Amino acid sequence: MYLLRLNRFSFSVLASICQLVHEGFSKETVTTCEENTVHRLSCDLDSVINVETALYGREDKVTCSEGKSPAEVSTTDCSLVGAADVVKKRCNGKKLCELSTEVFGGSVPCRGTAKYLKTTYTCLPAFHRVTCEHSLSYLHCDEGQVIVIYGADYGRRDQITCVYERPASQIQNTACYSPTSKVAESCQEKNSCIIKASNSEFGDPCVGVYKYLEVAYACQYPVTPDDQV
Repeated sequence: MYLLRLNRFSFSVLASICQLVHEGFSKETVTTCEENTVHRLSCDLDSVINVETALYGREDKVTCSEGKSPAEVSTTDCSLVGAADVVKKRCNGKKLCELSTEVFGGSVPCRGTAKYLKTTYTCLPAFHRVTCEHSLSYLHCDEGQVIVIYGADYGRRDQITCVYERPASQIQNTACYSPTSKVAESCQEKNSCIIKASNSEFGDPCVGVYKYLEVAYACQYPVTPDDQV
C-alpha cells in the first residue's frame, strides 16, 4: 500500500515528497526591493520551481535599505500573513514565474515601512507537459515507478503557447490561470495516465480564451511505510 494518499491537492509540492526530493538540491533566493516591479523565479530546462518561503515585508534593517530613512527600516518584524501561500499557488510547478506585489491584492503590512518581496525556492527535477485545449495529455513513468504530481494549471499565462491559427482575441488574456487538483486526483500514484485538456474536465477559468493544461510531475518508486523507518 502506498504511503501517499491524496484527498485534496492544492498547487503545492507534497510535504512528504519534498522531504525526500529536496536532499542535495541547493536553494535559490530572489529579493525584489521595489513594490510592483518584476519578481522573477526560474529553473533550468528539466526542473520546476518549488517555493519554500516567501516574505513580503521586512525582517532586518539592511536588506533594500539604500535611500531609505531610519524610520522606514526600523520595523523588522513586518510580514504579510499568507504571502508564501500566494507565491506557491502562482509559481510552484513552473519553469519560469514572474509576479509582483500586486498578487497580494492590495494587502499591505506595516504601513510606513519600506518592504520587499523575498522568495526562497528550489528547482526540482521534473517532467513538464503542456497540452493545448481539446487535446490529450499523456503522463507516464518507467516500469515499477509511479507518477507524483507537483502541480497542474489550466488556463493561459502567455501569448506564445498554443497559438497556431488562433485569433488575437483568444490569446490576449494572459492572467487566466486556475490551479487544479483534478490531475492529481486522476493520475497520482499511477504508472501512466491520460487526461483531456478541456473545459468539461477543468471548468472554464476565462471564457473566450483558448487555454492549455500545464502539468509538472516526477516519476518515483512507490514509498512504503518501511522506507520511512
